[in-house]
Amino acid sequence: MEIILKQDINHVGYKDEIVTVKDGYANNFLIPQGLAIVATASAKKMLAENIKQRARKEEKLREEATATAEKISALSGLKVVTKAGESGKIYGSVNAIQLSEAIKAQFDMDVDRKKISIKGEAIKELGSYEATVSVYKDIKAEITFEVVAE
Repeated sequence: MEIILKQDINHVGYKDEIVTVKDGYANNFLIPQGLAIVATASAKKMLAENIKQRARKEEKLREEATATAEKISALSGLKVVTKAGESGKIYGSVNAIQLSEAIKAQFDMDVDRKKISIKGEAIKELGSYEATVSVYKDIKAEITFEVVAE
């Protein structure tokens, strides 16, 4: 079934994109939740007109997102402070929430925790790690951070 997405959905597509999904997923989840509409001929025409009008705004957003991605990539010395045992094992694990809070505290930049994906498995030891920040659609920034004990 072809649908038009009303907002970004992980592993499906981005807002105002026409995608094909299984009928049950569209009818039972996406459409009732208000995340998508059926891609009829009239809906496609309206979407095309909206996309034309938004083209200039999109270009400006891309430029801003690229600048933000460069700022995030340039961050150095980011440290996430957490409680750890003497052997270097962390009590619990470090996740995107803590990384987002560390960026806010140390560099005064707001980065949504949902847009941060930490590479590899869960962080359970002290050390240096990498994460990817999805700034805008296909614009991503790589960030290196260090997990240190309190």
